[in-house]
Amino acid sequence: MGDPILRAPLQDPQPRPSEADPDKLRRADVEMARVLKTVPLQMASDPSNGSIAHWKHGALHDVVEPMTDHVIMTYPTGVQRLERRTGTSVAIGTARSGVVTIIPAGSQARWDIPGIVDVIQLYLPHTTLARVAREANAPAPGDLLERTGQPDPITSGLLMSAADVLDGNAALDALFRQQLTDILATRILAGHTGAPTTFVPIMGGLSPHALRRAIERLHSDSDADVSLAALASEAGLSRFHFCRAFKDSTGLSPHAWLRQHRLEQAMNMLRDTDASMVSIASALGYASQTAFAAAFRKLTGETPSDWRRRMR
Repeated sequence: MGDPILRAPLQDPQPRPSEADPDKLRRADVEMARVLKTVPLQMASDPSNGSIAHWKHGALHDVVEPMTDHVIMTYPTGVQRLERRTGTSVAIGTARSGVVTIIPAGSQARWDIPGIVDVIQLYLPHTTLARVAREANAPAPGDLLERTGQPDPITSGLLMSAADVLDGNAALDALFRQQLTDILATRILAGHTGAPTTFVPIMGGLSPHALRRAIERLHSDSDADVSLAALASEAGLSRFHFCRAFKDSTGLSPHAWLRQHRLEQAMNMLRDTDASMVSIASALGYASQTAFAAAFRKLTGETPSDWRRRMR
């Protein structure tokens, strides 16, 4: 099936998200669990910034009740028909790679999906959209547009990256999700609101002092020190502008810089000490030896044990 089709004019509109009764809104993860009748394969949450969840679910024939956050979806694998009914309006699309579906916060619709769906969902607070717009000196965002299998390969790819890069390292994973959520928010503002936002980049890197302090924080063992909010605040910049300025100065995003630093630490410990894999994983903040080994192999193509043997 091609692009989403809109059938019949909307004659019985649902309340705008800004008009919905807050007391009747449900948390997105709770409502998704109810209608999908399963649990996510993976889920990572940041109460102030949104959550990402990867689901595989069967057929769905139910009303999705109004939720507190916007739900942005994409589909890593498979092809499946989607039908959304809002009042007398019917939108039909196809769940497939490269498309997105958006359920605006506070909206309500009946969904009919005949078979299995592999889906990644971002639960995006409207406050995050508003913050990103404010930090980018853009107008306050209006309501999001409903999308049902809308082609958007960039947003789709970003969402899949958000679910794919979960390395079992709390600091790295949280920093990556914080960066990616802000990037996704700019994509949503630019392409999926009633009044698309234009972002004008401000060029220039961090001052030498700000860059030095940022790197000192990234060297810290404290997860709080390496949060995007802490890094940006230390530099006296918004999160939006800090990420751009840091990459301009170093050639890497904060997450990529920290990941490279942790890899160099791992290599030094593997080469210069007899520390066990378990102790190295723990020292670098990985949840397990398995998570450390998988992350190391992803970056180097070798297991830590093989790399240690080759370097000695």
